[in-house]
Order: sequence, then structure tokens, then C-alpha cells
Amino acid sequence: MTEPIEIGLRCVRPGGESLLPARQTAGASGFDLCADVDGELAIPPMGRHAVPTGIAVSIPHGAEGQVRPRSGLAINHGVTCLNSPGTIDSDYRGEIKVILANLGDTPFVVRRGDRIAQIVFSPVLEASFRVTDSLDDTDRGHGGFGSTGR
Repeated sequence: MTEPIEIGLRCVRPGGESLLPARQTAGASGFDLCADVDGELAIPPMGRHAVPTGIAVSIPHGAEGQVRPRSGLAINHGVTCLNSPGTIDSDYRGEIKVILANLGDTPFVVRRGDRIAQIVFSPVLEASFRVTDSLDDTDRGHGGFGSTGR
């Protein structure tokens, strides 16, 4: 295990302190992100919307935030996050918005304070590329989509 990292957080609009990300259990990997909308936002079936969360963060270099769907919204309403996981880079300082997609057959209504996604913080490895004429062999080799069976 590693020591917790400190994430700076700024509320984008007045009253945002009630919308701070929170874990729902001690063992949760993710912090729930809440919607910061005025009134109600209805996402029609097969529709999508970038839902504001009312927060901006300062993630340390060497880490990222991954915005992921909430399983309860997926199974109960057919609502998920597009571009999932959505990456919040360490140098991004704008408001976090969650691209919600309604794959269900009825409109999905989002209200202020609704838990719409979760964010998980992860380390990021630095990398560089070395151009080569060949790659090392593996048992899988060139096998792609579905090559390892069902």
C-alpha cells in the first residue's frame, strides 16, 4: 500500500461544498462524483450529456483521476459513462464533467447532488518509445480480438 496523495479541490460555483467527492464505504476504491445542475436534466433514451460536477481538482504529477461508471446506474437504469474510464490529467484545472449516456428505454433525470460517477486515482508510468524492426515473441503473438476464446 502507498500513502494517500493530496488532491487540491476547488468548488466552481457557490454552495459546492455539499457536492464534494466521497467514498461510500471504507473499502471503496472510488469517490462518488455528484451532479451540479440547476433544476433537472433529462437525458433521453440513447442520448448523452456532459454533466457538470461543480469541482475542479489539482492532481499531483505522476497520478491521474479515472472517471468511471457507477454499477447501480448501469444495471438499474442503463446509464453509463462514455469515454470510460475518462482520464483527468495532472495538468487539467477545469471543471470535471461526466459524459453520461442513457442506454435505457426511458428518459433518465439528473438532479443536483445525484451521484453520477466515481473517480479513482491511479499512478501513471512515464514511458518512452524505441523504434525497432521486431518485437519479442509471446505465446499470444498477433492474436487479437477474441483470440483467447470466449
